[in-house]
Amino acid sequence: MIAFDLYGTLLSTESIAKELAKHYGEEKAPTIAATWRKYQLEYTWRLNSMSASLSPSSSVRPVTFDRSYMKCPWLTVASDQYIPFSTVTQRSLGHAIAENNLASPDEEVTSSLMSAYDSLSTFPDVTPALESLAKTPSIIPVVFSNGTQQMVGNSVHHSPDLSPYASVFSDIITVEEVKKFKPHPDVYHHLAKKV
Repeated sequence: MIAFDLYGTLLSTESIAKELAKHYGEEKAPTIAATWRKYQLEYTWRLNSMSASLSPSSSVRPVTFDRSYMKCPWLTVASDQYIPFSTVTQRSLGHAIAENNLASPDEEVTSSLMSAYDSLSTFPDVTPALESLAKTPSIIPVVFSNGTQQMVGNSVHHSPDLSPYASVFSDIITVEEVKKFKPHPDVYHHLAKKV
């Protein structure tokens, strides 16, 4: 068995810059993409270490950030509550845009960018690796991700680069049941139980 992370291993999160460029221009798009990914990872690490949750006053729409301190008001300490990766991803986008001194995206732009996350490009070495794995039945590949089951399933089945190889994966395993993020040990125990 071999477990592949989806975002940043199979799919290039930098490839979202193509969609970002439509809204924020070619010059800013790569920086926003990199910052978006940075906060996506940072928030999962913080959530693991703080057992954080959405504050009661927050909703699932983009948040306005205090630019003077770059605080993240939706990240508050709570007891063992989980924020889905799709929400973390959306909030990370808002933070990345605020950090680049741009106007918060409206719901249409946010929806467009989140949908584009389902169609990220693969890295150049992914296609030959998956073609090789398809010919090696003794190795059982799975996708193992922080993403929600819906988010990861959409990406595996809708990415123009990855979807032709969706059948190579015997399973899609996410952290949703565990309600923690990688690298928390419980997540890896969950993976071991599933396979």
